[in-house]
Amino acid sequence: MKVYNNIDSFKCLKNPVVTTGTFDGVHLGHQKIISRLKEVAQDCGGETVLLTFYPHPRMVLFPDDNELKLINTQEEKIKLLEQCGIDHLIIHPFTKDFSRLTSIEFIRNILVNKIKTTRLVIGYNHHFGRNREGTFEHLKEYGPLYGFEVEEIPAKDIENIDISSTKIRKALLEGDIKSANTFLGYLYSLTGLVTEGLKLGRELGYPTANLVVLDKYKLIPADGVYAVKVKHKETIYGGMLSIGDNPTIEGKGRSIEVNIFDFDKNIYKEELTIYFVEWLRKEIMFNGLEELKEQLAKDKDASIKKMQDPLYHFSLSSQSLSQ
Repeated sequence: MKVYNNIDSFKCLKNPVVTTGTFDGVHLGHQKIISRLKEVAQDCGGETVLLTFYPHPRMVLFPDDNELKLINTQEEKIKLLEQCGIDHLIIHPFTKDFSRLTSIEFIRNILVNKIKTTRLVIGYNHHFGRNREGTFEHLKEYGPLYGFEVEEIPAKDIENIDISSTKIRKALLEGDIKSANTFLGYLYSLTGLVTEGLKLGRELGYPTANLVVLDKYKLIPADGVYAVKVKHKETIYGGMLSIGDNPTIEGKGRSIEVNIFDFDKNIYKEELTIYFVEWLRKEIMFNGLEELKEQLAKDKDASIKKMQDPLYHFSLSSQSLSQ
């Protein structure tokens, strides 16, 4: 996959088949659009082009909105789109000036003059241009005038629940990892840097790696204890992870920490990627460390059982769910 960090650096193709959008999550709905995009490109001998934007438009249009968190970091999204088989990825800077393009200016200046679009595939209820004024009907009207065909993918759902990035974010913030993973089609993940901790977990027999997530826009799931898979370098381990304020341990403060099963390495200042399998329980205030230790043993057993359950065998990447 060729990546362009500005639309001006994109080299014109003979037959570009295009889709556009934010694609946060690269979820199953997005994957269906991409799958159709690839089919159309194959049928007409074209190449797939995905136009997306950075920063996320809401960061520019509503800069004081500190609530916005994203399913993917930029690096994660690029990797997922590459796994989906996109030929050309354009990540165009989203600015206030760019946001003022009318729908007809977006069609003429971007889709036609810059990309030379021959076919456009978009998702259901797609909007574009200033104040999101552009619609599928708008594209159908202007497509023939500018020499490109347009196709809209109907709303897709799983068990009658429409998939959207907003619903996935809501599920993650509620600790509903199972629904989030089902909508995504792969295990939700985050990557963090291992930092120094209190080392109390080692004393309890459950040593933990304390993680700092460097991307401030990356969505952190709800507080609680989770069954997880942990990637260190190229090896995947089982584990259990805690997010929260550690109410039992005075002075510990808020943290993200993971106990990696069957693992005994010094990984201070190294990166770990956490894949969320399932939410186990909320944070609990225990009556001392011995009670906490007993609960940790139960959490480990629960984590192992979750990872053995075929219902939780999600892929680690943006492929369809493992059966």
